[in-house]
Amino acid sequence: MPTVRGCNLPDELFYDVANNLWYRPESDGTFTVGMTVVATGMAGALVAFTAKKVGKTIDAGKSVATIESGKWVGPAKIGFQSEIVAVNDILTGNPKLANTDTYGEGWMVRVKPVDAGEPNSVLTPGSAVAAPYEAKMAADNFVGCAA
Repeated sequence: MPTVRGCNLPDELFYDVANNLWYRPESDGTFTVGMTVVATGMAGALVAFTAKKVGKTIDAGKSVATIESGKWVGPAKIGFQSEIVAVNDILTGNPKLANTDTYGEGWMVRVKPVDAGEPNSVLTPGSAVAAPYEAKMAADNFVGCAA
């Protein structure tokens, strides 16, 4: 598992580094999506999570959810055009799960790509994510996840 500046980035996931999201491919062709530990580290403790509705199609680069912490409010932007097929209602009720179980119960939405091949062209595999994340963290002046 790559670790960049104390931030764990599991190999089995795919990443949209620019938008600080992780993607886990599911057997039915959908992707489970969540914030990376880099995103939660930068945002701090989440206080609200509001996802778009199931059934809505979201264009690439548009928001699938709004995230709010004590120091930031903003969109979680999807990397490719997708239909939302599930929302993590548990996260809606307990947004801090994104901080405490980022790659597990803290997932945000499950999406189905409109074009099944598009994720391959926009996502970075976990095995190749260390260098892009090091560059992004340097550009964002983010020291890392270590407390």
